[in-house]
Amino acid sequence: MRFRESRDTPPPQVDLVPMLTVMMGVLAFFVVVTMTLGNEEMIDMKLPAAQPEEEQPPQPVTTQPFIVEMDANGGFRLNNTPTDKESLKAQMESHLTRNDDHVVYLLPDRELPYEQVMQFLGEMREIGGDRVSLAIEE
Repeated sequence: MRFRESRDTPPPQVDLVPMLTVMMGVLAFFVVVTMTLGNEEMIDMKLPAAQPEEEQPPQPVTTQPFIVEMDANGGFRLNNTPTDKESLKAQMESHLTRNDDHVVYLLPDRELPYEQVMQFLGEMREIGGDRVSLAIEE
């Protein structure tokens, strides 16, 4: 009866050279990254001291906002006053020349086609530039 054949095989050897090469590459990478991040010059910055907040009441609006409403039937209203398209443009030009910091709002009816609203908004922006905004009601 044979139990086992005994062979004289040498134990397996682990080749450490490839593992050490990879480990040295990773170590070199982290050393280089650490050295480049550590050499940044600090910016000497002095922040102003915190100022106590003073509660100021909001300044009241001195002029009425310029709101143009477009009706579903094609009519225009300026601050709830019916007007036609040409006089509206003239009033808008005079309002924007008098008040440099005010904005003109266009409030269209929801039933109007999008194309018609955008076309009129474009005409208004030719007069007022970037001080014309499309408004929505909530």
